[in-house]
Amino acid sequence: MKKKLIVFDLDGTLAETKQKVSVEMKQLLKDLMINHYVSIISGGDWPQFEKQLLSNFDWSDINISSFVLLPTCGSKYYQFINNEWTLVYSESLSVEERQKIINCFEDTLKTFDLNVSRTWGPQLEDRDTQITFSVLGQQAPASEKEQWASKNNHLRKQFRDMLEVELPEYSIRLGGATSIDITRRGIDKAFGIRKLCEKLNVTTGEILFVGDALFPEGNDYPVKEMGVVSIQVNSVSDTMKVIETIFTYQ
Repeated sequence: MKKKLIVFDLDGTLAETKQKVSVEMKQLLKDLMINHYVSIISGGDWPQFEKQLLSNFDWSDINISSFVLLPTCGSKYYQFINNEWTLVYSESLSVEERQKIINCFEDTLKTFDLNVSRTWGPQLEDRDTQITFSVLGQQAPASEKEQWASKNNHLRKQFRDMLEVELPEYSIRLGGATSIDITRRGIDKAFGIRKLCEKLNVTTGEILFVGDALFPEGNDYPVKEMGVVSIQVNSVSDTMKVIETIFTYQ
């Protein structure tokens, strides 16, 4: 457990889906930064990080140089430089690539029944470096997502498999309870971890990863696959227990 860098997923790990990180969790993260680098990597884009994590976050007593944020599965890298959050790199998809992916989603939806009776907001979101499809829409309540996933997650996997046939040059992973994330092949959370290693001068053996999608189809799985010690959590309370255990061994 004595690791130099602790990396967390966001939704389902540090916070409920699309909800703000609790005051208690923020304090645990700040305490972690005293002796560790801390990074958060998520399929969500930067505005989601701002809404869920950075709002009402007191930077006055935090080791901000130890904190790195990686939106859209690590295809973007943000660090606090010159008193502001700065985009260090972005692995953007071209306009043509993004349109190709969106067209593929729309065509596949015409022939595949996902058993959806209602959606909340658009299902497709263009995040520049990633296209994300949310089965019930981008603003669906967490309770609705969980209910759909408990009955229909096999349909999401089948839908993902169909997309893989049509888009073999892209990485297609399940994220959260109802979403599918598509990035350029090789641009996934393992890519983000490798970038962290380069920029923070740490090795994969010095990293602990905590996430809720470490199963083979999940968007956290590439991190486990590259050999990083990983802990599967099933709730935010699980994550708190992991952090408390880290404090015991630091």
